[in-house]
Amino acid sequence: MITSINKVSYPNTLIVILAQGDGESNFEEKADVTRVTDGKGELTGFNFFNVDQVLDYDKLPNGEVKLDEDQVAALNEKLASVGFSDKLTVAKPTLVYGYVKECAAHPDSDHLHVTQIDVGDGQDHQIVCGAPNIAQGQKVVVALPGTLMPTGAQIWPGALRGVESDGMICSARELGLAHAPQKRGIMVVPDSFKIGDEFEPTKCDELLASGAITL
Repeated sequence: MITSINKVSYPNTLIVILAQGDGESNFEEKADVTRVTDGKGELTGFNFFNVDQVLDYDKLPNGEVKLDEDQVAALNEKLASVGFSDKLTVAKPTLVYGYVKECAAHPDSDHLHVTQIDVGDGQDHQIVCGAPNIAQGQKVVVALPGTLMPTGAQIWPGALRGVESDGMICSARELGLAHAPQKRGIMVVPDSFKIGDEFEPTKCDELLASGAITL
């Protein structure tokens, strides 16, 4: 789940994105809430207007908003009050540390690799990666589906040259780190980092600056 606010272009509005969607979007409006579905009728998100009546708007950041349990509960109360039966849940971290269990050549590319990534959730995530330095045994930063990147890009399941990809393995530049090297390659983090823990930008940038993290 991606939740965000643009206080300049769309003031007093919380945008909730639950899925990428397939085809043209459809909108159902009830009071201050718009429910969004895709061409197949699948729920893809909500727009909460006049959100200051539900949340403490002045304390919410401009950009991505990470909602806590109380805030999600307040939004669910709003949904119920206007007549929607859907329930939102607190989003788990989607930008996390992962371990490259397998790394194989892509069957239809001379530079892509197909990896199997462990992010500590009990399942392997297949991610196609084009970085020249990707290798089995690394610990890396993984953007799982439902991630809003610092660039504004949204990460959803997809496919590269016919192979499904469930996220993205990130470079320091893609993560918006100030000391990111200006060359291609994913960021490899120290082995001491715990698989599944949430990415810590300040910590990683300090390690880049000190030379403890390199490509």
